[in-house]
Order: sequence, then structure tokens, then C-alpha cells
Amino acid sequence: MTSPATRAAQLREVITRHADAYFVRDEPVIPDADYDALVRELRDIEREHPELASEESQRVGAPASTVFSPVRHAEAMLSLDNVFDVEELRSWSERVVKGLDAAGLDTEKLLQFAVEPKIDGLALSITYRDGHLVQAATRGDGRVGEDVTNNVRTIANVPHQLGVAHGVVEIRGEVFLSKADFERLNDHQRTSGAKVFANARNAAAGSLRQKDPAVSASRPLSFLAYQLVDLEDRLSLGTHRATLAQLSRWGFLVAPETQFVSGVLAMIGASTWFEEHRHDLTYDIDGTVIKVDDLNYRVALGATSRAPRWAIARKFPPEERTTRLRAIEVSIGRTGRATPYAVLEPVLVAGSRVAMATLHNEDQVREKDVRPGDLVIVRKAGDVIPEVVGAVPVEGEARGPAWIFPRTCPECAGELRRRGEESDTYCVNPTCPAQQMQKIVHFASRGALDIEGLGEQRVAQLLAHVLISDVADLFRLAAADLSELEGFGELSAQSLVAAIERAKDAPLSRILVGLGIRHVGPVAARELAREFVTYDALAQARLEDLEAVEGIGPIIAQSVYEYARDDESRQRMARMAAAGVALFEPRDSALGATLQGRAVVVTGSVEGYSRDEATAAIVARGGTSPGSVSAKTYCVVVGEAPGSAKVNKARDVGVPLISAESFEELLATGSWSATLE
Repeated sequence: MTSPATRAAQLREVITRHADAYFVRDEPVIPDADYDALVRELRDIEREHPELASEESQRVGAPASTVFSPVRHAEAMLSLDNVFDVEELRSWSERVVKGLDAAGLDTEKLLQFAVEPKIDGLALSITYRDGHLVQAATRGDGRVGEDVTNNVRTIANVPHQLGVAHGVVEIRGEVFLSKADFERLNDHQRTSGAKVFANARNAAAGSLRQKDPAVSASRPLSFLAYQLVDLEDRLSLGTHRATLAQLSRWGFLVAPETQFVSGVLAMIGASTWFEEHRHDLTYDIDGTVIKVDDLNYRVALGATSRAPRWAIARKFPPEERTTRLRAIEVSIGRTGRATPYAVLEPVLVAGSRVAMATLHNEDQVREKDVRPGDLVIVRKAGDVIPEVVGAVPVEGEARGPAWIFPRTCPECAGELRRRGEESDTYCVNPTCPAQQMQKIVHFASRGALDIEGLGEQRVAQLLAHVLISDVADLFRLAAADLSELEGFGELSAQSLVAAIERAKDAPLSRILVGLGIRHVGPVAARELAREFVTYDALAQARLEDLEAVEGIGPIIAQSVYEYARDDESRQRMARMAAAGVALFEPRDSALGATLQGRAVVVTGSVEGYSRDEATAAIVARGGTSPGSVSAKTYCVVVGEAPGSAKVNKARDVGVPLISAESFEELLATGSWSATLE
């Protein structure tokens, strides 16, 4: 076994290499979570073996590069200690209370905390003398950074003057790219044939640390301020809340989502809120920063050599990790689309175990150049399907041959072919069993007819025993057909048949979604069903009639028109009608069309309604409920824990914001008594 001393030496070498890649060259090789794991392992060894501890392990960041002139910070730019769950956060708060007790300070009342988003950017300190910007420096190793003054002067939201002289102050914060600006930057990089950035943090850091300030000026960088260092003690600020207010008055952007709370429970709740809504923010975050609000308390608590005791970073479950790529295989979907996917050594990403990840299409595999046997980065953001980001080079490790996309379907051996200029590849065999199964699985899924008990395994079993070959066959199944199959008893067979029987009364809009007509999603399906009411009327509609439906463009109209006239589709719909499927869209005249033609966006949770139920309530009254806000939106209903992006967009374009308490009034009358500020 490797001795602690040997392992510590190995870890220091690896950490130094990765710190240089991250902090100096802005080209990290491994995800932050993997780097954090290496650092934690080294500190655990040093805690168990104090004789192995070194000053290097306590270093913040990395030494400044030689590209820029060095700048010594007037006060060290410390890092933050990390916690990774609620219990560790609670333990930190207990240490804070003990520290304040030891300093003889009153801790009987609830402690006040500031809970901020931990923005994923580049740490920066900007110095102002008598109100004028005189210097800007990166964090570097916490004591010596790099002079990037000329580059920072090009950032649009950094004030060049504070308006009032306050001696010498340092404004600290993060340089970042918003999600929208990052997408626009990468679009520009692609069209100009330049390097496409892997993530917003690297793009921001690389854009700021340019020798030519004109390059920085061409990038849409922003600066978010979160700390004020009053080097001459001229300001009378007693709390972090007052500090952020002062920074805002001077013209700096401060995180609008910052929450000030009383007590540990509220602090934990606010931190958890950010974890649940991290993807609703306009910029990337990888955690929250919790700070004691009282500045005098901060002085009493002090700091270690590398981090303050009055603040902590709660890191969220990592959305990127490294693991081994065991194999690349291809799956066939209901449209025949052949999607390559990675078979991985299982790894925990974003709080869930990931063993497979998408590789999108043939071009993506070629561009990323990932091969079986590679060490790869896997990303999973929220509910998004996990994907392979790219390969991680391993020094001295030989790679296998490049993967070649198959030319025949792995399910039916039929031809795989690309369509025109599309990047996707398709199995062109219409009788491919994989396509048939996925079509039926989709038809029974929650977003379509929601037939309980009819998942992928059941569908595969029914197909294997030739009890069904198409969605229409489902409605002729009898309990006797199922009771002899493995896993079915009399009750379970009756239960599935009853669920299918209930699905016969599904509204036409859900049937249209379930049929999987190309380009027809839930919104288009609702508009078509509401306009034509019955499938017969829809199938007989002229192309121009379909195009005339609001929200139905020529592409969707053409797809529906062709589907209705396809011989196989005609036979399918005739068999469904003969089996007793309703194929019409009910209209509840008692509800009234209070929202006819109006788009209502709901963000956050509304008491008494699930997300789908709120949407259904709006649609039942003639409205639509799109997923995004535009100038044409009628109003935005703001429930509990709303998405800040939608709220901010509504304010920007002048769309009314109404509280969830007014939702019933909106449904009943189409209007509301009062708006939110």
C-alpha cells in the first residue's frame, strides 16, 4: 500500500499541475469537483499526519503568471472553506456560535446571515483612490495577483468613478459571463471559425487575462461585487446588508437574489433554495456563500491562514465528474433516429448515479474525439440527460482507435442513413422493432396518454408475444390475453386493461401528442385540437386551414397534413375509432373563455395546482401557457420559489406580475385586482 507521505507527495504534484491549468492558463483539465476531491484527500492526510503538513497545501489559488505585472494585495484575498451538505453547514454554524461566545459576544438572539449565490467566475479586486479607479488585480495566490487594470476598464458595468471620494477602497467580486452572453459569444466564435469555449467560467477568465485590452473589450464581460475593503476606515458600515447597499449606490451590480435571514434554519433553507433554483438564475453558480452579516462579529471570528471563519461556501452536488468510457453504443428511437450513447463506469453526478450518457450524434462524437477506454468528463445539469463533454488526456496512457459510426441498425440490421444536411442518422426501415417499441412507449407515457403500468418492459413483453404491433392494438387487449404472461396475475392483468380502457376517453390533444407526429408537441397539439375538435375534422382539413391556426407554422402544418393522408396512419386511426377511442377535444362551456387567445406564464408553485394542472386550467379557459416570457405575454403568475429569469424578463418587457393568490381570480374573470411590484 502507498504510504501517507508518498500519497501526499503525489497529490501535491497533481494539485499543483491542475491549479496551474485552472488559475493560470484558464484551461482546466478536470472538473472542479474532482479537483476539490484531491485537495480534500490531501488535507485529510495532513490532519491525520501533522508532520506531513506544508504551507503549499494552505495556498489559495496559484502563483500569478508572468504575462502581467504582479500586484500585492493590501489585504489578502482569502479563499473560502467548503461544505457539501446540510449537516456540515450546521456544524459550521455551531463553530461560529462557539467563536462568538469565546469572544464574549451576545449569541442569545438569532444570528443574522447573508446567503449569496456562489457565482462561477474569476475573482477580482478593484482599487479606487479618492473615487477614481486606479488598479485592478486578479486573486493570484491570495497575496499577489496580476495587474489587469486596462482590461477591467473595458468591462461595461465597472464604474470608473464612484462619484464621491472615500480614501482608498477595494471592491472585490467576480468577473463572469451571463448564460445568454456566453451563448452569444460561442455563436460568434463558431461563425468566425475561432475556438469554442467549454464553459462560461473559462471564457470569462480567458477573456479578462488578455495582453490586448481590445480583446477583453470585444467580450461581453460583467462584474458582480460582493465585498468592500475600506483600507482607510472612512466608511461607517456595520453590516453586509449595508455594504451591498453602498456598492449598489456606487453603481456596482450585486446579486439581486441575495437573501438576509435570521437563524440557522432559515439560513439552511435559503441555501437549499439556491440549489433548487440554480438553473433559473441568469448566470452559472456552483453553490452558495453564507456570511455572518454583522461586520464586528466578523472581526471577532477572524480567519485562518487561508479562509475567514465568518463565511463558508456550500458547494452543490457537482454537475461534472470524470469517469471511464467503457463503450459507445447506438440506440434507435421512435422516429428511427440513431443516437450514440456512452456506457460508463458508474459515477455520482448532480446527486444521481450515472452509468450512461448521450453523445448526441455522429458529428459530436467526431468533434469531441472520445474513444472507448478514455477518461472522460460527464455533465448532468438538473433534469437534463447526462452527456459526455470530452476526453481527459492522461499522460503516458495510450488511446484506443477512433470510434466509427455503424452503417447498419443494431436492432434490425437495416440501413442507417443521414437525411440531407441534418446531423442526425436514421434507421430507414419502417418495421424496425426498436422504432415500434419506442412509439408505443411514448404513446403510453405520462406526457401523452399516461397509461399506468405500461412501461418499456411491459411493451417489450407484449411485442415479443405478438399481442400488439401498433398503438391501436392496445385498445383490443383483454385480461385473458395477459394473464398467462410472466409477471401478470389476474389482478394486474385487469388493472392494465382498465388503465387502457380509461385512456379511450383521453382528449384529442393528448392523442396527438402520443401519436408522435413530427414537430407536434403539447402546445401545437392543444391548438390543433381546440380548433378542429375531432380527429376527422383535423384529418380532412386543407393545408391552408392548418397553417391558419395560431401557433401552427408551415412546417407543423405540412407534417400533420402528410400524417393524416398516410395509408398506415389512416388504418391506425380507423382501428382506434372502431375500438371506442373518443378522438375529440371536450369543451367545458361552464368554465368560459376568460383567457381566450392570451398567453399566461406560471413560475413557481401555485397552491392547489401541480404544474400540469395550472397549465390545463389556463388552456381550458382558452389561453396558452408557454414556457418563456415575451412582450406578447398577457401576465406572469408568480408562485412560491419562482424562477428569477422569468420574473426579470417580465419586468424588462413590461409584462404584469401577479401573485399566486390571484390565480383563481384570473381564471374566473381574466383579470386581477393588483399586481406585484
